[in-house]
Parts: sequence; C-alpha cells; structure tokens
Amino acid sequence: MIGFLLRAAIAALGLWVASRFLPGMSFDSTQKLVFAALVLGIVNAIVRPIAFVLTLPFTILTLGLFLFVLNGAMIALVARLVPGFRIDRLWTAVLAAIIVGVISWAGSSLIGNKGRFEPFKSRD
Repeated sequence: MIGFLLRAAIAALGLWVASRFLPGMSFDSTQKLVFAALVLGIVNAIVRPIAFVLTLPFTILTLGLFLFVLNGAMIALVARLVPGFRIDRLWTAVLAAIIVGVISWAGSSLIGNKGRFEPFKSRD
C-alpha cells in the first residue's frame, strides 16, 4: 500500500509539472491534482491492460508508437472522470503522458519492490 501511495505521489508530481508546461491542462486545486493521481493509478492498473490487449495489433503495426496515444487516452479518461481536471485536446494528454511517464520512471527507480526509498548503490 505504501508503494502505491508513493507512486501516486510521484504521478501527482508528474501531473503538476505537465500542467505547468502545457497550456491546455489545468487543475482547480491541489486536492483535485492528488485525486487525479490516485485515479490515474487505478485506471492504469485496471483499464490500461484491457485497452492494451484490444489495441495490440495497432500497437504492433505502429512499432509501439501507439502506446503514447494509449497513455494519453488514459490521462484524458482521468480528466473526464475527475471534475476540476481539464485537458483541452488529446495531443495535450499525449504530451502530458510523456512528461508524467518520464517523471514516474525517474521517481520509481528510487522506490524498491517493497515500497521503500532505495538509493542507488555503487559496486565497489
């Protein structure tokens, strides 16, 4: 549970950074931002795998580039579900998904499988 909450906090940071860089994305309040991050975690755990399987032939045809659109669609879905979270266009959601993905990747690399902070260890 701690791991999920840490990853949701990292996703909230990514959504916040994306909303600062992308003019078509906004939140009414910090509470909406945190709630959107939690909903994004749930959507990515439940809806995204189903959507991935359904769009697999198109993903293969585009050599995986359709995954950017799929991730953007998940953020757009969260924007439709969470009142106070607005995204103007799908391409804004795709760019937001790239920003959130990079920040989540960087943040999650510091969190181990047990949901604890694990700094990089050098081999001596």
